[in-house]
Amino acid sequence: MPVVDQRSAPPAPRRRPAPRPAGRKAPSPRGRVHGLWPYALIAPAVGGMLYLLVYPLVRAVLISFQDFRLRQLIAGEAEFVGLRNYRTLLSDPRFWEVVRRTFLFMAVNVVLIMVIATLVALMVERLGRIGRTVVLCSLVLAWAMPVVAATTVFQWLFHSEFGIVNRSLTSLGLDSFDRYPWFANGTAVFAILVTLIVWQSVPFAAITLYSALTTVPLELYESARLDGAGAGRVFRSVTFPMLRPIFLLVISLEVIWTFKAFVQIWVMTRGGPGDATTILPVYAVQTALSGQRYDLGSAASMVTVVLMSGVLVLYFRQMLRQEDETR
Repeated sequence: MPVVDQRSAPPAPRRRPAPRPAGRKAPSPRGRVHGLWPYALIAPAVGGMLYLLVYPLVRAVLISFQDFRLRQLIAGEAEFVGLRNYRTLLSDPRFWEVVRRTFLFMAVNVVLIMVIATLVALMVERLGRIGRTVVLCSLVLAWAMPVVAATTVFQWLFHSEFGIVNRSLTSLGLDSFDRYPWFANGTAVFAILVTLIVWQSVPFAAITLYSALTTVPLELYESARLDGAGAGRVFRSVTFPMLRPIFLLVISLEVIWTFKAFVQIWVMTRGGPGDATTILPVYAVQTALSGQRYDLGSAASMVTVVLMSGVLVLYFRQMLRQEDETR
């Protein structure tokens, strides 16, 4: 066997590095900077949201566990008292009466809002182009009206001496409404506030539901009508099942909106007459301002948040359970 001289053998070829797959490049410092740029752009908004939303919530939670009154507000020193404020709050009979009134107020408003908004959305869907444009523009204008301005207008409408409602009813022969003091009657002012909040809330719900109605295929309606289904049957079997998620979203938003209705009540009645229009947000402010009991006011606010969250969780569970049963 011949012996090969290792010194005269040709050198082994160098192995080249495997080519990098197409579309993958080594990250560069400049690329990393560009990857962080979107986060830098949203950082001010996130920081502002944390400061305006999260910080007040955390601060309210801390105050609800402290003895925090006017002296502590000025001096800046507060004693930790644990659950004492919550025990005081939950043992107050007036608090439970306010809770009952709050749920009644929420239920009446949400039911009226959803019924009227659904009817308006169905009506808009059947109007011509001109009628649809007029109705939608009117809804947007009503929705855009500031809350305080709308509340002031309702105060003028139901003014005992100069209100157009009393003048109109008197002109129809109802002399008992001459100079009728609407805001001195608890039931009457409760109904006025419900009317105001429903009037303010229907535009958003109606426009949202109308937008969802435009996504329902027309073939489903035609098939239902060919099978002899009436308007009510078409809504129950076609429209509502198709729009169930939108109805869920709108109802959830309206529950939140009516549960925390404060400005309208505070501007119009400040919770009066008596406690006829006092709901949980108004009760929290009254408790905090009347006796400088900021700790009890914060505790009432936290209970409001918990109750509102509990209502939404129960509603979501019920809706999801119904969807699972229908599948």
